[in-house]
Amino acid sequence: MKTVAIIEDQTAIREMVSQAVIDKDAFEVIIESGDGRTGCEACLEQRPDFVILDVMLPNLNGTEILKVFREKLPGTQILIFSGYQSPSLVRELLQAGAHGFVEKSAPLSELRKGVEIVASGGSYFGPEVALLLRDAMADPKSNDSGVNILTKREREILQLIAESHSTREIAKKLEISVKTAENHRTNLMRKLDLHNVASLTRYAINNGLISIDA
Repeated sequence: MKTVAIIEDQTAIREMVSQAVIDKDAFEVIIESGDGRTGCEACLEQRPDFVILDVMLPNLNGTEILKVFREKLPGTQILIFSGYQSPSLVRELLQAGAHGFVEKSAPLSELRKGVEIVASGGSYFGPEVALLLRDAMADPKSNDSGVNILTKREREILQLIAESHSTREIAKKLEISVKTAENHRTNLMRKLDLHNVASLTRYAINNGLISIDA
């Protein structure tokens, strides 16, 4: 029996996936988390065989979680289940280590199929994502902009700014000095040519780092 983690910030969706999608005869759900950083840490500790992962998560987004898993959990199969898709995001998630992607607008049958195939070591993409992936492959330069120009730390700080955390709160969460947090904030604003929180928040939403609800 394979062990499963579900990292998804909406409780109703987590419960739906756990109860209506996961085959209890084949899988055991050992982790359910609505927080990106907490879910990531739980996976590093318990090392599940398979992860169902949202992209837009509080505290640490799915792309950054994937990069951690690629380095520290190379044997874990990961299926992205998200409502946000763009050609550049799909390409970035694949480069970060995702094995499949099913959009939240797809029927449950698509998600079940994705779970079965990816958990068994294969790759699977929902119909909408497959079209986006084709567009991304047709236009490689589409991935040379957006959040890809930011460092990993700058992305983390961008997400936290967009989630309304102060510089002092960001420093505490990331265990860095306030001065270092301020420097990162200044650098990402310069790179993006955005100079207020509202603009940074819109940018984070448009690039899939946080949801509109956040």
